[in-house]
Amino acid sequence: MKALVYTGPESLEYIDFADPAPAPASDADEVLIRVESVGICGSDMHAYLGHDERRPAPLILGHEAAGVVVGGSDDGRRVTVNPLVTCGSCKYCLSERENLCPQRQIISMPPREGAFSQYLKMPRGNLVTVPDHVSFDQACLAEPIACGWHAGRLAQGALNSPFAECGALVIGGGAIGVGAALSLICQGVGSVVVVEPNKLRRDFLKQQGELDVRSPDELDAEQQYQLAIDCVGYPATREQASKLVEPGGVIMHIGLGNAEGGLDIRRMTLHEITFIGTYTYTPADFRATAAAIFDGQLGKLEWIEARALAEGAAAFAEIRGGEAAAPKIVLRPWS
Repeated sequence: MKALVYTGPESLEYIDFADPAPAPASDADEVLIRVESVGICGSDMHAYLGHDERRPAPLILGHEAAGVVVGGSDDGRRVTVNPLVTCGSCKYCLSERENLCPQRQIISMPPREGAFSQYLKMPRGNLVTVPDHVSFDQACLAEPIACGWHAGRLAQGALNSPFAECGALVIGGGAIGVGAALSLICQGVGSVVVVEPNKLRRDFLKQQGELDVRSPDELDAEQQYQLAIDCVGYPATREQASKLVEPGGVIMHIGLGNAEGGLDIRRMTLHEITFIGTYTYTPADFRATAAAIFDGQLGKLEWIEARALAEGAAAFAEIRGGEAAAPKIVLRPWS
């Protein structure tokens, strides 16, 4: 099969790669998927830049996938893929917090190759059926949007006000930020503002007309929010969240840009601000996000740009240079 392989910092090669090994006859749970669409994630960018020791070269990256099952009883089934594979028996899995499973694996991280390839092997339980009216490009958005859906669900349990009475600030207009904003709206948040410093991306989102998107200098310096979701994760964005969340409010932290600095711990302590780190999603969150996509509850989902997998290296370089207007670039392995 053809695959886009990470071979070192800022180096990707589109090459022939071994097909996924067939599952043993005793393992009927593993199925083969012909990948039709796969998104480029921020974590793929971290690996591409050489900033993720968990993803050593050479490796196939990519974990936001949708496609068609090949062979077996599910042959021809259109699916979107939950890339998190968990043990199913630890205390976290048994309490439906599977994303915290200490044995969890994710495709695009050893020992599992990723989805920037023509074929992918996954456990059947990680698949959600995609209806015919939903495109594969839309279906592969279930993974990044589920991160924001999960964050919204956790935030509801920490806030002292109903979502309908809350105002939320989403920091970052990438796919995670856009997905978080759309999830909050779907979950009933009263008002949502997205702040995005990149003018190219900000203008693209404004043209979509679905979200209130502002530059940092367009924010009201006096306004505070019950909920702030940092979808970037750098010292400057944590500082912004610390400053703009109101007393008794909640900061949800999704972004993994940089591990240190930015939080105003004194203010958070004095004003009883809750900080919650949030990692990925549970299978229930993933299914709920997929259902919301299928029912049209998350909007038109037209904030993507599709490219051929063979053009993947150029797409990464464009994102690296801040030249990608669309929050999400989706690669098509068969184009």
